[in-house]
Amino acid sequence: MRRTACVALLLALSAFTTTAWAADKADPTGTWKWSFTANNQTRETTLKLKLEGDKLTGSIVRRNNEETPIADATFKDNEVAFSITRERNGQKFTTKYKGKLDGDTIKGKSESERDGKTNSRDWEAKREKK
Repeated sequence: MRRTACVALLLALSAFTTTAWAADKADPTGTWKWSFTANNQTRETTLKLKLEGDKLTGSIVRRNNEETPIADATFKDNEVAFSITRERNGQKFTTKYKGKLDGDTIKGKSESERDGKTNSRDWEAKREKK
């Protein structure tokens, strides 16, 4: 009887620990917003992310509600990374984003190349509340 009670207690503690760990696991799923200023204009960016298992997908919504799918997306150790490619005047531009997830905030850097120069910019996105 004592052995059965000990086994039951260990199973209960194991289940509780596993549930608590799963609840604490970070998840970037949601709608994120940030703004930046370029050419004296402030622009708002919306990022939609969805994590299913180990696969991260999503899109960025820019002016005119134009959605651009993200590529090369990863989420590991609370680090979000992805890129987007846009076309303007027949030329393709790729921007790479990296950031650290902390609760309802992602802080990081974006990098893009233009005219042979790499431009870097800080970004900080806040998750929209449901």
